[in-house]
Amino acid sequence: MSGPVGALSAPTGRLAPSPALADERWSRHTRDMTGDDWVLHVDMDQFIAAVEILRRPELAGRPVIVGGRGDPTERAVVSTASYEARAYGIRSGMPLKIAARKAPDDAVFLPVDRAAYDAASHDVMAALRSLPDVVLEVLGWDECFLGAHTADPESVARDAQAAVWDATRLHCTVGIGDNKVRAKIATEFGKPRGVYRLTADNWFEVMGERPTRSLWGVGSRVEKRLAARGIHTVRALAAADPQELVAEFGPRMGVWYHELGRGIGPRAVDDSPWVARGHSRETTYQRNLVTREEVREAVRELAVQAAADCAAEDRPVTRVHVKVRYAPFETRTLGRKLPAPTRRTEDIVAAALELCDRLEDREIRLLGVRAEMAMPEGGDPAERTPVRGRL
Repeated sequence: MSGPVGALSAPTGRLAPSPALADERWSRHTRDMTGDDWVLHVDMDQFIAAVEILRRPELAGRPVIVGGRGDPTERAVVSTASYEARAYGIRSGMPLKIAARKAPDDAVFLPVDRAAYDAASHDVMAALRSLPDVVLEVLGWDECFLGAHTADPESVARDAQAAVWDATRLHCTVGIGDNKVRAKIATEFGKPRGVYRLTADNWFEVMGERPTRSLWGVGSRVEKRLAARGIHTVRALAAADPQELVAEFGPRMGVWYHELGRGIGPRAVDDSPWVARGHSRETTYQRNLVTREEVREAVRELAVQAAADCAAEDRPVTRVHVKVRYAPFETRTLGRKLPAPTRRTEDIVAAALELCDRLEDREIRLLGVRAEMAMPEGGDPAERTPVRGRL
């Protein structure tokens, strides 16, 4: 057998990985036509850090933090942290300066190298596409869904891990579910390098008493709004009155959160290319912007860049947003719908500057501009969730 294998540990369903021979993979792996349709979520383990450690083996075992230009004295955020760095409380999205204060003396800070991660991601997805009888839906650099009809989804998961390891020498975790929501959440229980199955059969056993924040798509703000209504756990969310959730979150999101509490979600894995909703450009400034003139010039530059990204797809822009982060660290977003779809850069810039004029007269450390585009003819063939786009 190939790929990480091991005995199931009760009651979690996690597989403890162990090495195996890859050349037996195809002879063992045949699909049972009496099987079921399964969704597998493949998530690379500490992907960016792992790529850097692969290039610099001497860093193995040391806390590695990747972000910005690799200079913790500059304003930038952590793109990823190795497991050794996470042990010190360092997380993605954390300002590098805070990460530097938490990091031990032997920690290594590295700059982001997008070209290297693009190349590694390409090799990962190519390896997974080589698996027989699976459909692959890319979610990002380091994760994807696999759709498979099989009586043994764990064997598909182990084959996926082995294929990725053989092609890249990188490890991944695989979540198995009867839909995308459960497969995605299952991955967190398998980290790192494991396999975990989460279905309707064990959903409440595993998730019932966990906080609502543990659900994919529930962030701190939604968690607080749910808590204000006495909903603290996944089980409580599942048992909540749907009309109460609709009253709080609206007809679309209210229904979505109620179903999320029960682990309900789409099942179809779609290999059609991702259709971008828009393009964003943002910059964190090493020195705060303090005058109205330099803020307007910065917004103008970002809007021109976002407009060019949209023009490359030959799709008109329908809405513009401006993101601002005031000093010390307060983030706001403003947006407006355009009077009519436009491809004209000057229209997009004008809309961004109009939003810029609504910003407060405070020191600014980050600005961003997002241009949302009209969908192409025929729309998007893939099923989407109300949060986090494609699921």
